[in-house]
Amino acid sequence: MADNNINSNDLVPEEKQNKNRKPKGPNFPKFNFYWIYGIVAVAFLAIQFMPHDVAIKTTWFDVKNDMLLSHDVQKITVVNKERAEIYLKKEALKNEKYKGLKDRGIFGDEIGPHYYFEIGDVQQFADDLREAEKTFPENERVSVEYITQRNYFSDILISILPFVLLIGVWMFFMRRMGGGSGGSGGGQIFNIGKSRAQLFDKEANVKITFKDVAGLDEAKVEVMEIVDFLKNPKKYTTLGGKIPKGALLIGPPGTGKTLLAKAVAGEAGVPFFSLSGSDFVEMFVGVGASRVRDLFRQAKEKAPCIIFIDEIDAVGRARGKGAIQGGNDERENTLNQLLTEMDGFATDIGVIILAATNRPDILDSALMRPGRFDRQISIDKPDLKGRAAIFKVHLKPIKTDEGSVDEKKLATQTAGFAGAEIMNVCNEAALIAARKNKDKVDMQDFQDAIDRVIGGLEKKNKIISPEEKEIIAYHESGHAIAGWFLEHVDPLVKVSIVPRGVAALGYAQYLPKDQYLYTIEQLTNMMMMTLGGRVAEDIIFGRISTGAQNDLERVTRMSYAMVTIYGMNAKVGNVSFNDPNNEYGFTKPYSDKTAEMIDNEVRLFIENCYQKTKQLLTEKRDLLEKLAQILLKKEILFQQDLEEILGKRPYEIKNHEVAGMEEQYRLEEEAKMAESKVLLETQEALTNTDTDIAS
Repeated sequence: MADNNINSNDLVPEEKQNKNRKPKGPNFPKFNFYWIYGIVAVAFLAIQFMPHDVAIKTTWFDVKNDMLLSHDVQKITVVNKERAEIYLKKEALKNEKYKGLKDRGIFGDEIGPHYYFEIGDVQQFADDLREAEKTFPENERVSVEYITQRNYFSDILISILPFVLLIGVWMFFMRRMGGGSGGSGGGQIFNIGKSRAQLFDKEANVKITFKDVAGLDEAKVEVMEIVDFLKNPKKYTTLGGKIPKGALLIGPPGTGKTLLAKAVAGEAGVPFFSLSGSDFVEMFVGVGASRVRDLFRQAKEKAPCIIFIDEIDAVGRARGKGAIQGGNDERENTLNQLLTEMDGFATDIGVIILAATNRPDILDSALMRPGRFDRQISIDKPDLKGRAAIFKVHLKPIKTDEGSVDEKKLATQTAGFAGAEIMNVCNEAALIAARKNKDKVDMQDFQDAIDRVIGGLEKKNKIISPEEKEIIAYHESGHAIAGWFLEHVDPLVKVSIVPRGVAALGYAQYLPKDQYLYTIEQLTNMMMMTLGGRVAEDIIFGRISTGAQNDLERVTRMSYAMVTIYGMNAKVGNVSFNDPNNEYGFTKPYSDKTAEMIDNEVRLFIENCYQKTKQLLTEKRDLLEKLAQILLKKEILFQQDLEEILGKRPYEIKNHEVAGMEEQYRLEEEAKMAESKVLLETQEALTNTDTDIAS
């Protein structure tokens, strides 16, 4: 670790660390102390239930007809009115018939009891004994002693066992609520207030580095600067700079926030504490604040170091908003302690905090201010270049067909995909290729994987009636016609009426481009294309179905956003009622009269789009019917097929990188259809052969 001026008293010299470091030995399993408790418990049970005597079990018949008649019995002791113990005379032990006693090797001359048997009734035993000795002289009769013995161990065990069970059950549930054995003693009931952060240091084998993080170039620069500051602080402090307190990673799910933090752990030459925001949350009062204090205590001992809190919104939610008074005291106390530790009186401690969230709108403003999180690093979904870089990373461990698989082509077809979705596409492609017994993963497998991620699993065996199939064909044809003749709609690649996913009976796939700003004309064209399916049903059949549910939901969301958020309605005006921070709570930021006007304008706007779409499809009705009939026969149509049926699209594709992909995509899909057709014909031929043989 490089020398620095940050809390130098807490730093341990490298020689001392090496001296105190234990030598690495065999990786033996960790001994669990609870085995000792188990052994002790088994020992007590063995002492209680195993037989304590060494006497030989016999019967009253043998005692009466052998031992009594031979006058070998010295006395009989009846214990607890249940068991009769036989003591033999000293001279009788020398008899050969009692050789079994001698073989035991533990009897002296008069030690006993030597034999025992169970009696049923004490009075009956006394009568039987008197009957057996009625011919004996008085001085030769056996004396009988009745005694009562108590098992003190059993009494003590029975008295304390309920308490032991209660304590054991209580400790078990406390361990479960404490999170098991995770963290720094967080699973023990007496260490419930300890931090459960996982520590990564130089000894930890963290394999993820910044080379494994693609598509986040700007975010990597920000984070790498923090790591460099910890490694070389003099480079910045000589110019008067101060170490940043923290950085907040903000972005949608799956964009790589946690992956970036793992790369920091792999790159940093300083200790790295990793935990989740929910690790602070506990049902006991004061536990969250105690864990925060313990976390920063450990961090100060390891300073300079980094603390990473994933999903910090679990503990950093804004205080006092939308909550019952007093209902969130524990969470607020935890947040207050976190704020104090991040920016209290002891500010120069060399501890940097990284945090990640996909809900920055609900975080407390005190947590977001400079001095706590000095930097807010935005991690958005990757663009075309970023997606290509992410594909390049995830394609490394996959055996691909280098001649056909191109990460740039894949990046073009996955607009809007996050890093996690791209990783899922690569994994699905490998699974599809393995399912087909291929040696390598080719481009067709990736196309199938993209279709599966977008639309779901293809369900060729789903039974659909001819009437429903016709409605689906005209519905999807309506989408295709509307999108084909509208200027601001993404280029159409494929139309299918093969069911996919849970409820998708058909779909039209487009190649979207990376776009961040939309005009009224573009949004209107997108809504018209979305309404094309419902309009086609209305024109052809004169009735509508439930197939447009998802289309209507999208149109409604878009129209309300245009009116209430983007200020794209002349009557409502240039106002925005967007409330990302929930500042208005459960109240509306406008009057009931304005709400009624918004509803009317949304309905009017959707109706205008509907009528424009209906006018367009009415003019193109011949093409609509032609496309639907061909779609019913082929089930899947590609961009080249649409050009043959509808003519060349009247609007040029402005996304030049997309334009070069359509022909390649069509050829690959046609190869797939040809392969499926050959397989189907082969199966039919085999079926016909089996039928002929059977006849």
